Amino acid sequence: MKIFWDTIADYNQTTWVAQLFIILIGMLLTGMLYRSNKTWIKTAMKGYLAFTYLWIAFVYYLYFGEARSYHLVMTIFWSLMALVWIWDAAKEYTTFERDRQLDWLAWILLVMPFIYPAVSLARGMEFPQITSPLMPCSVTIFTIGLLLLFSKKINLFIVLCLTHWSIIGVAKTYSYNIPEDFLLAVSAVPALYIFFRQYFRHTLKQPSKPDAKYIRALLILLFTIMGISLTGTFVWGVVNHAFTL
Repeated sequence: MKIFWDTIADYNQTTWVAQLFIILIGMLLTGMLYRSNKTWIKTAMKGYLAFTYLWIAFVYYLYFGEARSYHLVMTIFWSLMALVWIWDAAKEYTTFERDRQLDWLAWILLVMPFIYPAVSLARGMEFPQITSPLMPCSVTIFTIGLLLLFSKKINLFIVLCLTHWSIIGVAKTYSYNIPEDFLLAVSAVPALYIFFRQYFRHTLKQPSKPDAKYIRALLILLFTIMGISLTGTFVWGVVNHAFTL
């Protein structure tokens, strides 16, 4: 755990100016994308996401996370997701068209990366040893929020990778004493359900077997179980931690 937080402190201390610049660009592009559906803005956002994922891969994990035993695996994982965004930009698969039904949830998730450092500070930590908006889980939750805001046609492969990352990340909340990451795990469950619901709504136009209403019921059941499981895991961890103090 000490290595984990020491690498975060080193990362934040050294790169905070660059992080601020990258975050401001992301805010600017998000605002432009919200106001306009021009192709070059969509391409610019995909390029920004690819760059940010490569930043996480090579700056956060490969360079500053070198002391962590799993840094090479994470470098490969985030590099591959960056390549998917580059492929998406070339093929124009994700259209960044607004569905408008879930704007409230999307904006909550888009703001949540800034809640990460606030939670760190609230629990007594100090800069630079705090979570920041330009760390893997913060970037993941930003991407999920962005895709929810423009959910008409999205790259389901990216969604599955991000939500898989989110759900397995719940283990870190205890092993590395980072309860901030439970924000990501909790948001991933309803987001994944919504993405699959949108996929079936817009893609499967023909009658299906089983019937669409049964598919919807199955999705609700599956993600309800996932939500209950995550909540139970979190409560168990809190209780267990309290008894070990």
